[in-house]
Amino acid sequence: MIVFPCAKINLGLNVVSRRDDGYHNIETVFYPIPLTDALEVKRMDEKFPSPTPCDLKITGNAIDCDEAQNLVVRAYHLLAADYSLPRVHAHLYKRIPSQAGLGGGSSDAAYMIRLLDERFRLNIGIAEMERYAARLGADCAFFITAEPSFATGIGDQLAPADSPGHNLNGYWLAIVKPDFAVSTAEAYAGITPRTPMKCCRDIVRQPIETWQEELINDFEKPVFEKHPQLAQIKQKLYESGAAYAAMTGSGSAIYGIYKQKPSATLAEGFSGAFVDVMQL
Repeated sequence: MIVFPCAKINLGLNVVSRRDDGYHNIETVFYPIPLTDALEVKRMDEKFPSPTPCDLKITGNAIDCDEAQNLVVRAYHLLAADYSLPRVHAHLYKRIPSQAGLGGGSSDAAYMIRLLDERFRLNIGIAEMERYAARLGADCAFFITAEPSFATGIGDQLAPADSPGHNLNGYWLAIVKPDFAVSTAEAYAGITPRTPMKCCRDIVRQPIETWQEELINDFEKPVFEKHPQLAQIKQKLYESGAAYAAMTGSGSAIYGIYKQKPSATLAEGFSGAFVDVMQL
């Protein structure tokens, strides 16, 4: 059985307060995009000599992580603690860039929960799957339904975003991820929490022409100061005709939203970077 974990972008991201537990409360709109990994699970033969009940193979983009600690494996063990699961082979083909703010690892974990639930008829239910996913990462719960969501708390409290689909249906999206990552801890270190004058959920309901002046990712200012290449990428996306461009999450991917399909030569301006163009 194969599923295709999707990436997400953040439409606005505001860090509103610091919590007593050391984390931060945020406000953001998670928006799913058609950039996907592929995840396949097969039942393991009883005679197969595996030291682990979830044997994971990763192909595609390289991941700097012990496969035994991958979120896909952790998702398996999380469910196996409460449900009777057979041993499985899992194959994860990575296409979503890592450490990009696109949520690839979180999506893989959530889709593993979804896949195991369906494949082995666990009948967990969406709300319970979201609770399991939230234990693996702040934004994991979003990917259980992967529908546009307004996220608060540490990104784990979800509500309908009153989808900006009327703004984005038929638009084109360009993703540019340079060949370096941005540390989330580094990004938060440069943040002064504040409540925004206008909630991002309200802004995304407006025509996209208003977003450039109002829809803000709070991480951009401190991250761009340390990595000016990212500011240059954002500017190039605007110069190539983007109606709106921003960093997603804490970076390092930058996206541009276009009313018309961007030029086929777009990638030529971003040597060494991951570049992908897709229709929303």
